[in-house]
Amino acid sequence: MDFGLVLQTDPPASEVVSLMKRAEAGGFTYGWTFDSCVLWQEPFVIYSRILAETSRLTVGPMVTNPGTRTWEVTASTFATLNDMYGNRTVCGIGRGDSAMRVAGRRPHTLARISEAMKVIRALGRGDEADLGGGTTVQFPWVRDGAHLPVWMAAYGPKALKMAGEEADGFILQLADPFLTEWMVKAVRAAAAAAGRSPSDVKICVAAPAYVTEDDSPQALAQAREQCRWFGGMVGNHVADLVSTYGSDSGMVPQELTDYITARKGYDYAHHGRAGNPDTAFVPDEIVDRFCLVGPASAHVDKLLRLRELGVDQFALYAMHDAKEAVIDAYADAVIPVLNARPADQRQPTGPRQEKATTPA
Repeated sequence: MDFGLVLQTDPPASEVVSLMKRAEAGGFTYGWTFDSCVLWQEPFVIYSRILAETSRLTVGPMVTNPGTRTWEVTASTFATLNDMYGNRTVCGIGRGDSAMRVAGRRPHTLARISEAMKVIRALGRGDEADLGGGTTVQFPWVRDGAHLPVWMAAYGPKALKMAGEEADGFILQLADPFLTEWMVKAVRAAAAAAGRSPSDVKICVAAPAYVTEDDSPQALAQAREQCRWFGGMVGNHVADLVSTYGSDSGMVPQELTDYITARKGYDYAHHGRAGNPDTAFVPDEIVDRFCLVGPASAHVDKLLRLRELGVDQFALYAMHDAKEAVIDAYADAVIPVLNARPADQRQPTGPRQEKATTPA
């Protein structure tokens, strides 16, 4: 199983770079960031620095959208980074939640995502692409062997179908084994129906992880409070699904719809942050189901279940008060177990910093 670290690009950018370097040294192979230009700093500028200071990490947005940048600009940015650093980027893409809504716009349609994925992927690998209206372009400077995978974030039935039919990877932003199994089956069935090998679609589960020293009530309460924001973020997407399909349509699992009945609103000023006041409606049960909290052994157990369901990568959201500690805990007690090798056989790419401790 691959492991990714997901960060927001809060200033200073040097801290984002430092955490990504720490993650690579600990065995992480992917570095992801949010992409919402009003709320955070521009990620593609920071990617260049991350790539320059690491040697193996693949980087990309979780997720960009079809409207913040024109498609040829997005493709050119990825292609430039790949030319400089050797095919070490991935384009995560979705409808656009915070990036669009903060700017007073609606998230994009699935049809627009489909068009954008085709253009960005084609241009990124040096092929021709139609930008619309019969205008076909190609980057003359892209070298042979260029490669740009496009992974799609999805929740609803139509989006899951499209991910299976068209995307190189599927990003699921929650870590509940029941819902993961349901959604992975939908993606793989769509891939098979489209004549693709289901294994060609990489499966990435992304969720907050918070490692505690033990499973005492006090430790778990601290972990849950630091991760409760995630239930609110997922709730935004679930609310969109309920609006589209209805809560009793059978198109959306009841497990996703029940917990948002008490949701009253959402202020993007607190988006993706611990202590978000708009996530008080999220119960402990949802935090435990959607996130990974508790001692390292509990994380291993849940990740083994997810791997059995076909998950290829776990991307760890570290938007809490123990970023360094969770990176180190995964490096020492989680990644080696999932990769079935002792921790002392890891080959870090650079010196490890002082081990951080989880706040009490």
